Amino acid sequence: MDFSAVSYALETINKLTQEVTSLWGVDEQVEGLASELRWMQSFLKVADARKVDHEVIRTSVVEIRELAYDAEDVIETFFLKVASKRKGGFSNCIKRSTCFLKEGCLLHQIKSEIEKITARIKVLTRQLKTYDVSKLGVDGEGPSSSTERREARRPYPHVMDDNIVGLGKDIEKLVSVLVDEESGCKVLSICGMGGLGKTTLAKKIYSQSQVVGHFKHLAWAYVSQNCQKRKVWEDILSDFNLLSEADKKMKVEKLAEKLSSFLEENKCLVVLDDIWNTESWDSLKPAFSARETRSKILLTSRNKEIVSHADSKGFLYELQYLNYKQSWELFQKIAFPPTNSPGCKIDAKMKELGEDMVKHCAGLPLAINILGGILATKYPSLTEWLKVSANVKLYLKNDKGEVLRDVLALSYDDLTPYLRRCFLYLSHFPEDYEIPADRLIQLWVAEGIVSSKQEEGDEGQIAEDVAEGYLLELAERCMIQVRERDIATLKIRSFQMHDLMRDVCLSKAKQQKFLYIADQSNACQLSSIGRVRRVSAHKFFWIQCIKSPRLRSLLFFDEFLPREEGENVLPLTMMSYFNNHDDEIFNPPVWFVLLLGCSVIVTKCRRIWKYMFNNFNFLRVLDYERGGDAGCKLPNDIGKLIHLRFLGLRRLDFLSSKLPSSLGSLRCLQTLDLRIEDQSVHIPNVLWRMQQLRHLYLPYRCSYKTKLKLGSLRNLQTLVNFNTKNGYVKDLINMTNLRKFKIRGPFNIEDFNEAELGKNPPIIQSKYLHSLSIISYEGIIDPRHLTHLLSSCNSISKLRLEMKISKLPEYHYLSLNLAYIKLTRCELEEDPMPTLEKLPNLRILKFHDNAFEGKEMFCSAQGFPKLESLSLVFLNCLEEWKVSEGAMPCLRRLEIENCRQLKKLPGGLRFIATLQELKIKKMPKTFRDKVEEGGEDFCKVRHVPSIIFQNCEWWW
Repeated sequence: MDFSAVSYALETINKLTQEVTSLWGVDEQVEGLASELRWMQSFLKVADARKVDHEVIRTSVVEIRELAYDAEDVIETFFLKVASKRKGGFSNCIKRSTCFLKEGCLLHQIKSEIEKITARIKVLTRQLKTYDVSKLGVDGEGPSSSTERREARRPYPHVMDDNIVGLGKDIEKLVSVLVDEESGCKVLSICGMGGLGKTTLAKKIYSQSQVVGHFKHLAWAYVSQNCQKRKVWEDILSDFNLLSEADKKMKVEKLAEKLSSFLEENKCLVVLDDIWNTESWDSLKPAFSARETRSKILLTSRNKEIVSHADSKGFLYELQYLNYKQSWELFQKIAFPPTNSPGCKIDAKMKELGEDMVKHCAGLPLAINILGGILATKYPSLTEWLKVSANVKLYLKNDKGEVLRDVLALSYDDLTPYLRRCFLYLSHFPEDYEIPADRLIQLWVAEGIVSSKQEEGDEGQIAEDVAEGYLLELAERCMIQVRERDIATLKIRSFQMHDLMRDVCLSKAKQQKFLYIADQSNACQLSSIGRVRRVSAHKFFWIQCIKSPRLRSLLFFDEFLPREEGENVLPLTMMSYFNNHDDEIFNPPVWFVLLLGCSVIVTKCRRIWKYMFNNFNFLRVLDYERGGDAGCKLPNDIGKLIHLRFLGLRRLDFLSSKLPSSLGSLRCLQTLDLRIEDQSVHIPNVLWRMQQLRHLYLPYRCSYKTKLKLGSLRNLQTLVNFNTKNGYVKDLINMTNLRKFKIRGPFNIEDFNEAELGKNPPIIQSKYLHSLSIISYEGIIDPRHLTHLLSSCNSISKLRLEMKISKLPEYHYLSLNLAYIKLTRCELEEDPMPTLEKLPNLRILKFHDNAFEGKEMFCSAQGFPKLESLSLVFLNCLEEWKVSEGAMPCLRRLEIENCRQLKKLPGGLRFIATLQELKIKKMPKTFRDKVEEGGEDFCKVRHVPSIIFQNCEWWW
């Protein structure tokens, strides 16, 4: 049951009316509304706990949600438009009688709207009170309370992002075919039904050291059911580091030619994941038309005819179902704690239940993963396992074609109400889309999907922490597939959904009228749908099709005005122009006609903005993903969207770089992303008014006129692209909740006491700050200023410095919590190792692009006690690296790339027994020869299981 909308409406009402009702005297109406909503909330909680599935109750849920939204809109509008005027302009008006008259009219209107909503809720209440939920339901006893569930839940350190069982021989066979240059096979295909693990197998092959070392370049592209050849080709070129801004504007045929030429000239591996049919291959084929090439293509598909269609000598590999032994092994990895965990002895009854449930999964890895994920959240409660076992027998049959569908349905039904809303929100995102965790969490919080007081016991957490826990549980339940983790904290950075799980998500969202996914093919239907609250635009459509004034969120995943639309506009404009001026005497220059066409495009952009800002005044979320040309400037009318919580304008390209001062009217904003397409942007000094801001992303470059006061933003957790040219250092001390801080550009401290660092006031007071980045291309940052800044950041675990500093601050000025450090372009003159090796928790260390300009590095014994990964990339001057015995005792991964002067590997590597991977890339052939078997350095790394050479023979 969807009662989180009711909960959020109640939270909003309680928060906003504490002050407003006493000022305006609407206590009675608001309390009546809140009382009805509280009854609704209680009813739905009981109905959900008892798994009531009565049609009248089910069909009432959508209406309840709409009423809750309406209630929230009314109260918040009252607060923002009425109470704020009473505090400010109204109380100071000269014409008092006129103001009181306006106040009276507004008050009457608000009372009337609240009473109408309350009356509608009472009608629903009377209907629902006729149903005794204590006598309805599937089994008469629902899942345990959220508090009990949380107590039973364990932490998730055992969760693997890709659990691999039974694929060893598959990997070995496919790798051997891929690296065989004599076979004549250019296309390989992994085939099988959905849920067998095709993508998982392909990912394992893609990362095999033998494959990485064999091919000069590797690329991965998701094709999916809706094959977009341009996007696929751009993704491949991007992985090859060949995609430029000019390529994005290039005709699609030229893009195919560029990719085809590159594949012909270089030995590459391209993975095309989830290709559905031969038609999709035919559309992509122009980019893979090279005949004489050492490049290869690996496909994953449910259709085994594609490989023979693509390559008569192609290799087909059909994945098989897991046998029972493999199924049980996979299930244990997910459902039970790791064997080395304390108190890991598994209850015999739970083992028996597990063995029985696994049989119902018919050897499908996805089904086993999801069932194991459900049970993992309930371990070690035998009662909960018994309930799931009963449901498995009820839901699952042994038909392989139905097993997955039934397991997916079971996984959704087992979610708590709040997790269901979080899961349904994922339906916004396109197929195979890699979803950034931070962005999703910000969207959840902005829309009230998650708040700081979701359940009993969560009061001590801010909303983002609660949301992070929910995301982790979705991963634990195997309902999402983690793609990237933060290398310092191991938190989820991005994830995807399996297409079958996404199908369930879309189906449930459609059933509950949760959102509308729009593109050109179905946008016309929006004009006939009365109440659309959320629209996700996967492809461009004319927004004027939306007629719902109560729209709450708009997410765009295509360009603001795609180039194809512009190409459609320009010829029509020119044709019309010449038709109206067919006089032979009139012969306008080409530039004039082009200018006319561009003005038409700008006018169309302006109309889009104008329609949006004047018709969707209840928007909470407005987000652009791909940017693109957005017209002359951001219109001043944006100030009308007073309910906005999330505004994402990244990558939009405006002709005018000045943002409107009306942005200051958006007092409810929590997330503001102004990373507009690379140009110098002027921001008026209005951001200080947005005191609810939690995440602020400033432009990459601000104009010299921009000077922002940000000291009032005490709720800020994320501040990106700050610099002292456009802001004030003193404002940072007020941001006591800051978690992520990125400086881009100059950083200078005014009135700095150069004599004694300790006499300077602190810069940052936040005890939550965990990530600090400084990127500057404008000269050297004063090392004393940097030292003072770092001494204020005593809790950070991640540090990234991309600037010239010549010397690192002394060890005692650095945070002892540092787990990750990346140094780029620092041009350090002194060996940084003696300073950094003292950090007790450092796990990842990267030196890139002339981070160090000395000739020698030395790692002493007992240095770097926890270091796991070390990268030395493009250190032009480094000639000798020494490692003492006992240094880096935990090192697992070492990367050496493009260090042209480095003569040999350090002898101390032979003592590092933990080293699992050595990657040598773009190094001289003479260096490679020393490291290979038989070379003079091989004895130093002969114990390393994986040694990868990449692009060495092409380098020198």
